[in-house]
Amino acid sequence: MREIVLDTETTGMDPNEGHRIIEIGAIELDNHLPTGRTLHLYINPERDVPDEAVAVHGLTTEFLSDKPVFAEVVGEYVDFVEGAKLVIHNAAFDVKFLNWELKTLGFPSVDQRLVVDTLDIARRAFPGSPANLDALCRRFNIDNSSRTLHGALLDSELLAEVYLELLGGRQHGMSLDTKSVFSEENAATATGQYKNRTPRIHTANDAELTAHQAMLDTLKEAIWKKA
Repeated sequence: MREIVLDTETTGMDPNEGHRIIEIGAIELDNHLPTGRTLHLYINPERDVPDEAVAVHGLTTEFLSDKPVFAEVVGEYVDFVEGAKLVIHNAAFDVKFLNWELKTLGFPSVDQRLVVDTLDIARRAFPGSPANLDALCRRFNIDNSSRTLHGALLDSELLAEVYLELLGGRQHGMSLDTKSVFSEENAATATGQYKNRTPRIHTANDAELTAHQAMLDTLKEAIWKKA
């Protein structure tokens, strides 16, 4: 099962007010495990980036001025996510922006049937508790110390770990490591080379024999006395 954990950064809150996507970060999972394939795009929004947005993600108008516009990278995005489920935190926000950009260029909208919203999963799993990405990292002991600002690729990497925990956590130790399974002490047995030990002597002494007989004498109608 192929899934893409995805995050975006934008110039603001609503594309209908002229705001645009400026960064896309995505991580590919295969059967819930990272494949190592990632997508990371900076995008020129063809407008200024408000100071309040810069305070969130640190991406300035100047930094983005020489980056490609969305029309130049849409092919990379579409090829990377094609046919996969999209795992997004607060999916309504990102999908709204993605659909605006895709529709503008004549591409189909995101198929909602292929969207997994980890915010909804977290709220169902932990009702009444904070469900933002930082809170979930703390809950699952995921190191997010490098997240001083929002960043689409970093947030996707963190979300991939959170997502696996929300699914029940990774199962460790499922593979057999012969170095750990077979220690030096039992290596000979494992390879079929048996080494006989010196027999131990377990003969009871006189005191033990006397104590044993005294205990037997207390038993009534012992079956061996009837033989």
